[in-house]
Amino acid sequence: MSKGKKYQEAAAKYNKQEIYDLEKAVDMVKELAFAKFDETIEVAMKLNIKAKHSIRDTLVLPNSFRKEKKILVFAKGEKVEEAKESGAAFVGDAELIEKIKGGWLDFDVAVATPDMMKDVGKLGPILGRRGLMPNPKTKTVTFDIKAAVEELKKGRVEFRADKTGVVHLPVGKVSMESGQVCENARLFIQEVVRKRPADVKGDYVKSIAISSTMGPGVKVNPKDKY
Repeated sequence: MSKGKKYQEAAAKYNKQEIYDLEKAVDMVKELAFAKFDETIEVAMKLNIKAKHSIRDTLVLPNSFRKEKKILVFAKGEKVEEAKESGAAFVGDAELIEKIKGGWLDFDVAVATPDMMKDVGKLGPILGRRGLMPNPKTKTVTFDIKAAVEELKKGRVEFRADKTGVVHLPVGKVSMESGQVCENARLFIQEVVRKRPADVKGDYVKSIAISSTMGPGVKVNPKDKY
């Protein structure tokens, strides 16, 4: 499918084959953005990994740019009060499970204490396909409810490589200062690099590109020290 006129005009303003350092790439992405709304800036990394490798983790970006998430916590006993004091929007056990079974899903992320997972697991068909199921790998199954809720409120995000070896993450908005976007992007790149599997041969990061929602991608040097 051909790109629109404005995209083509933006893409003509730079050398698509040239590779830039991160700071220059971010400046270019901001300059090339043409949409009337505040576009999101995203980093995409192509990795040299095999199907058996799992590149997945969470992080809290230093410069928040998203609206605060509505957090639901499945908990009972003293953990209920801990969740409320930490700022969770919804807290409960059996009554929340029944409410969700009835079709209610007015929340952005769910957290659960381990002792609740036997019952929460019954919501798998509902929460699973929407990416809302609590999971130890994303630190949303924990007894440390206070830390989990506080990090999520600060903007904790998850990244995960897909089947083609590409991992991507939004790192800012066009309206943000370039330095803030760079700081977010650098942390994301560092975290992905840190998760390099021990048995990978050759270059682990094959390529890095950064782009805005509607704009063209700008290549970033994958061999820079991040």
